[in-house]
Amino acid sequence: MQGTRQARLVVLTAGGPNPQVMINALARHFETVFVIEEAYEPKSVLLRRRARRLGWLTAIGQLATMVVSRFGKRLASRRTAEILAAYGLSADADPAIPVTRVSSLNDAAAHAAIAALRPDLVFTISCRLLTRATLAAIPCPIVNFHAGINPAYRGQMGGYWARVERDEENFGATLHLVDAGTDTGQTLCEIRVRPAPGDTISTYPLLLTAAGTETTIRVLSEVLDGTARPYTPAGPSVLRFPPPVWTYLFHGLTRKIW
Repeated sequence: MQGTRQARLVVLTAGGPNPQVMINALARHFETVFVIEEAYEPKSVLLRRRARRLGWLTAIGQLATMVVSRFGKRLASRRTAEILAAYGLSADADPAIPVTRVSSLNDAAAHAAIAALRPDLVFTISCRLLTRATLAAIPCPIVNFHAGINPAYRGQMGGYWARVERDEENFGATLHLVDAGTDTGQTLCEIRVRPAPGDTISTYPLLLTAAGTETTIRVLSEVLDGTARPYTPAGPSVLRFPPPVWTYLFHGLTRKIW
């Protein structure tokens, strides 16, 4: 059997500093790492989709929180540097890692790129939901890194919601197999960490990503060598979305959960 270090690993992502941290860590262990990076969805498309599901008021409130969160990332630069230093990681793009850019991971160009790379394993992090057609086009296992503990914190901002619900023992991330649902595939491993007092909605994803790099390498190696043991986690299943800005401000001002 081909050694796990020589296996062909393809990462699907929408890019950004947090996925880059993970990609850099994977490239230090696996000898053959390729990245297929999709463009970010336009905010207008995201807003309309959320509005159809949750209503316009909530969708606009969530968009406002996302804007605040992006601004908060600039203010959190010191904490970001602390996290990276603590785990010995870098968010700088590595020019040695080949990147194929596509408009969407669900379009024909992405399917062709995946086929051309002949992956032994596909890893997803911070990307849109893969369609059934895309899943069918991938001839190997798919593992996702989700910044939340499944199934209670599926979707987005799982660390934030764990804190809001006074469930900080479940502030963590999940590595799971990918199926057609949103973070509904069988779990491979859970990662838990304690946020620092200075962590906020802007740094929770980076903290979880950094804390999960070594575990991710181990789990992907287990999937490749056939020793992984997927399981179905117990408990209620809840799909999470970003908090509308009034919820975010309420918990920030009353409980210091930002």
